Amino acid sequence: MKPVLALVGRPNVGKSTLFNRLTKTRDAIVADFAGLTRDRHYGNGRLGPREYIVIDTGGFEPDAGDGSIYKEMAKQTRQAVAEADVVLFLVDARAGVSAQDHDIANYLRRLGKHCLLVANKSEGMQDGVKLSEFFELGLGEVLAVSASHGQGIRGLTEAALDLLPPPDEDAEAEEDPGVIKLAVAGRPNVGKSTLINAWLGEERLVAFDLPGTTRDAISVPFERDGSRFELIDTAGLRRKGKVFEAIEKFSVVKTLQAIENANVVLLLLDATQGVTDQDAHIAGYILESGRAVVLAINKWDAVDEYQRKVVERSVEQRLAFLKFAALHLISAKKRQGLTPVWKSIAQAHAAANRKMSTPVLTRLLLEALQFQQPQRSGMFRPKLRYAHQGGMNPPVVVIHGNSLEHVSDTYKRYLEGRFRKAFDLVGTPLRIELKTSTNPYKDQD
Repeated sequence: MKPVLALVGRPNVGKSTLFNRLTKTRDAIVADFAGLTRDRHYGNGRLGPREYIVIDTGGFEPDAGDGSIYKEMAKQTRQAVAEADVVLFLVDARAGVSAQDHDIANYLRRLGKHCLLVANKSEGMQDGVKLSEFFELGLGEVLAVSASHGQGIRGLTEAALDLLPPPDEDAEAEEDPGVIKLAVAGRPNVGKSTLINAWLGEERLVAFDLPGTTRDAISVPFERDGSRFELIDTAGLRRKGKVFEAIEKFSVVKTLQAIENANVVLLLLDATQGVTDQDAHIAGYILESGRAVVLAINKWDAVDEYQRKVVERSVEQRLAFLKFAALHLISAKKRQGLTPVWKSIAQAHAAANRKMSTPVLTRLLLEALQFQQPQRSGMFRPKLRYAHQGGMNPPVVVIHGNSLEHVSDTYKRYLEGRFRKAFDLVGTPLRIELKTSTNPYKDQD
């Protein structure tokens, strides 16, 4: 799983600037869940082959009083710290140590987590001249950086990742290809726990813990109709004696990591609330990750006919980018409509791993061109010549030709529709890559 770095510190020490540096973008928010994470932003970063998740937090006051906005911000920061593998504690190199810095340092020391003390805004300062006072915080070495100028960022990232064990490549190679990894994702209280308990009870499964991460992500192996699955939990399964107790506990990091580690994601929606911003964010991340997906609207028995139409319309409008996914109307509590969901999960997994031969893809491409040519762009009309498969999970179709940079998104969607229909690609994203042939002699006299 991707390691998680949390940025913590008092207000105005440059956490957001460092967040943008670590994610190499100004709009790297992959999940900004309104209400729950008002002051926590999540982004993806990469250093060489290693990827990581960064959490940006609001200003932290550990001892904020009741009823203040600072108490709410402190609550959000504690959640980010709980989700993190390494905490980056930012201080202001120019302002020096404050009483609030001492409070935060005391809080972090008690946790016993990996923590790096980062002195930001240190550009132009002589090494050690003003940084020595930060040693009194009792967090060890002080790393001097300038987030606004990009100084020291690579060294900081390397230091953070060096605190963690390297990815276990052997473990990844040993994964059983016959097991379908299924993540159940969704907002709190949409019924993930009820659904999981219904599955475990209904199928009379023998379930057990597999080694998890520091955030207690738990996977549950089970079989159904001869197919083997591994349920990657985002609801917070816990063992209680010999019985699994599912607790509705929401962790953004756990959800993002579960999606990335899954073969298929079941996105659960709530019929009583329709499609919310949080649902749309999770759905967008599933698509961005290239995961096969099945949609299920839970609590269908709890709404009337009018509300049902409203919910269906909201799915069509707000989740239009997932229109390739199967949609099921269920009641986890009453165990209604659950059987067809399994069929769609297997169908989505098969579609994500479908092999598409070059002759068939090229024939489909030429037939599509006969039916509808791409639009001319100025003097150029794109020439699409042949296609082949460039990858699986999700399927990738690579099309070669000339002047393909002028192919419109509308025409790419047209081609996608024809490929989907021919190969029955239900439940999986399909990516189309266009590669223009170049003339090797064009630069020669």
